[in-house]
Amino acid sequence: MKPPVLFIPLSAIYGAATRTRLTAYRRGWFSVSRLAAPVISVGNLTAGGTGKTPLVEWVCRAIAKAEARDDTGDRKRICVLTRGYGRDNPKTQVVVSNGTELLAGEREAGDEPFLLARKLLGTAAVIANGNRAAAGEWAIEKLKTEVFVLDDGFQHLRLARDLDVVIVDATNPWGGGSLLPYGHLREPRAGLSRADCVVITRADQVEGLASIRATVARLVGAAPVFTSHMVTSGVSKLNGQSVDKESVFSQRLGAFCGVGNPESFFNHLRREGYQLAFTRSFPDHHQYQQSEVDTLVADATASGAKRLITTAKDAIKLQLFKFGIPCFVMDIQISIDEEEPLVELIRKAISNSSRRRSF
Repeated sequence: MKPPVLFIPLSAIYGAATRTRLTAYRRGWFSVSRLAAPVISVGNLTAGGTGKTPLVEWVCRAIAKAEARDDTGDRKRICVLTRGYGRDNPKTQVVVSNGTELLAGEREAGDEPFLLARKLLGTAAVIANGNRAAAGEWAIEKLKTEVFVLDDGFQHLRLARDLDVVIVDATNPWGGGSLLPYGHLREPRAGLSRADCVVITRADQVEGLASIRATVARLVGAAPVFTSHMVTSGVSKLNGQSVDKESVFSQRLGAFCGVGNPESFFNHLRREGYQLAFTRSFPDHHQYQQSEVDTLVADATASGAKRLITTAKDAIKLQLFKFGIPCFVMDIQISIDEEEPLVELIRKAISNSSRRRSF
């Protein structure tokens, strides 16, 4: 469904504002904060689900992996800086995790920061704060953070970074071709020229990958371009108990989610061999109600499905609800094709952080 045509002039205004803002930073009219530690940014050109959260997790693990190779064998203290979209008090700072224990719930932190914090226990701390520079200063003082991963950072020009990793989703690379709000582009495609490298996500879900890659390469110049795909890392019950994913194949499923790219999740399930009796999508970051769960169960039963399945991001918001049929959770992670060059790029950026630039 296309947005109303009246959004077209709004997109033109948005584009003018975006260009003006970028020019202001380039000319030094707006100040840029620099943290006393390396910053690796992960961001994108488009709004919506592009696979950013799995890539942030991957980057944190890549940093830990790269640092483990050092002669000392010491692992640097890593912290994810995120805005924390959808949390209850967006103007406050929330320390979601100090790296060893969870310190906030999903409603305080936001669903994606909470999920990241839980997955990265033992690897990285997570702080939700719209003012990422202030959060970084706090983390350096209180957590002794040595490396930062800036979540959704490509347009966050207020904070200097040492490496800009930018995502292009192969299933919707250019956001419909228009800027927000008529399309999904946050800035024109030419903005990719600022990227230090690009990761094309869901590369296995499209047939025209060569064309997408050629366009990306033209826009980024000499910067390296990587491809990736999503893989199932596990299937569990809502209570977290792991199950053999093969055992879930035996009956038809009802699939539902509230993520930015629901069709990608449904297509992933189909490629994995699951038989979907019906699918239902909710808005990204959706907060569920028991009545909606009851409707899902009823519709699943009516369509012949004996079980439900959803994403890990949705599951953290469903723990207190009652399901009349079993509900399973699929955990998905990103797999980088030929990952070693990207790990080395990250390692070099951390080593050369004294050459920090603004954007």
